[in-house]
Amino acid sequence: MNEMENQTWKREISWIKAHAGHNGNELADQNSKEAATNSDIDCYNRIPKNRVRGKLSDNSVTKRIVEWDNKTKVAITKSFFSKKAERLKFKINVTSNFTTMERKHGNIKAYLYRFKIKDNPMCSCKKGEQTIDHTLLNCEIVEQERDIVKAAVLRPENRPFAKL
Repeated sequence: MNEMENQTWKREISWIKAHAGHNGNELADQNSKEAATNSDIDCYNRIPKNRVRGKLSDNSVTKRIVEWDNKTKVAITKSFFSKKAERLKFKINVTSNFTTMERKHGNIKAYLYRFKIKDNPMCSCKKGEQTIDHTLLNCEIVEQERDIVKAAVLRPENRPFAKL
């Protein structure tokens, strides 16, 4: 932009301290107030509520999926649910135990060992460090419980976690 165009631009766009006395602003204010108070101007009374709810829900899901794809601090959660759409299909009762597993924090020896709260990170089964992955996938102590969970998750009507 050359100097002359720049000066013209500055003259055309300028800050106005108040609306009073400026016809364009007064008209915009008047129309806004009329629309806000006029019950005849209600576009939602012509559209079924379930359609509006559905559209809002779709927009919300789309927004959450985009946010999920752009996040970098949810790598652990993404290892269980590679796509946010998959996670949204599950009806999960989020408990403190679930959150502990999902975030790999909590009363887990490997985690506590990192902060020098435990003397060693080894699992009671003596087959490796007590991590969330070890406990969920390999630990012999919870093998029966793991088999029950796998059987439930692997039913045809359920989608398995990516890690199982």
